[in-house]
Formats: sequence, C-alpha cells, structure tokens
Amino acid sequence: MSTKTNVSYKFRTGLTPKQFMDSMTRNQEAFQSGYEQFQWASDEDREFFESLNHRDDIRVLILAADWCGDVVRNIPVVFRALEVSGFPVEVLILEDNLDLMDQFLTMGGRSVPIVIFADTGGHVLGQWGPRPKHVQEVMVRFKQENPDREAPDYEEKLAETRKLLIEKYGEGNEVHAVIISELRDLISGL
Repeated sequence: MSTKTNVSYKFRTGLTPKQFMDSMTRNQEAFQSGYEQFQWASDEDREFFESLNHRDDIRVLILAADWCGDVVRNIPVVFRALEVSGFPVEVLILEDNLDLMDQFLTMGGRSVPIVIFADTGGHVLGQWGPRPKHVQEVMVRFKQENPDREAPDYEEKLAETRKLLIEKYGEGNEVHAVIISELRDLISGL
C-alpha cells in the first residue's frame, strides 16, 4: 500500500452495511446468519468498540463482493464491531471500484474483503483483510510454493488450499473472536 494513498474521493459513494446486506444476490442467507449469530467473546471487547464513539476522526471503507466466501465469513463480524463504534462505514463493491482495489492488492491479487481505516481527510491509517492472520498464512504458503499460475496442478493445489482455509476458519463462529481481536489491535494503534 502506498503511503500516498488517499481514499477521500470514495467517501459517500458506497453502500451502508444494511444496503449491502439487502442488495446481496449471492450468499445473503449465510451472511445474514453470521450477522445474527454474532456474539461478543467478552464484555471487554464490546466495551472497547463502544468506547470509540467519541472519535469522529475515523472513516471506514470496506471493499467487498457477495460472491466471496471470505466476505461472508468475516464481514458480518466487522459490521457488528463497527456498528457499536459509531464509525461511518461504507461498502464498496469490488467490481465497481477496481481503481481503489488495485491500491490494496494482497500478494499481487484482488482479494476481498479489505477493511480500510482512514482519517476524515482520506489518509489511510490502516487496513485489515482479506482474512484473519492464521487463515491467511495458508494462502501465503500456497502462493510461495506455487508461483506459476500456469502450472498443470495449480488449480488442483488451489482447491486443496481452499479446503485448508475453511478448516482454519474452524467450526461455527469461533473465528469471530479472532477477527475482533485483530480489529481491536489495529484500531488501538490509530
């Protein structure tokens, strides 16, 4: 990410979290379910996010797409955390915002979700995504071991890696606490 990146030109161009959920044409039920099942792992976590309400210096843009499994797994948790924070949150659909997406590539690829924290002037302060660190490590290893996308076994290995990613996410909603912890660490430094 370039330190010169300024995202203010995207402010007030996105969807609210509710508009995003209402407009989903794929995975809406799974997304809604993750959103409704969210529970705070601790009062301390909830209180941290509630304590952010006095801060009017942060804006959040989320690059997302309803077809993406990582969006479905992670963004309901991000929505829940940020809705108690009082931060303005906008969702930008990946396909409609390639100019911004291409400033936030993951290992050279367009991976979503990317949660971008900026100040009111649009200067990027930090970002989270596309996955919790322990899950992303699986993809990092895959990319390091399989640099040639044209290799005959690339797609097969990628399919195996995707299964591993799902395993790393774990059963049920246990990953929610991990996402909250990572967001909390990030925001604490802003």
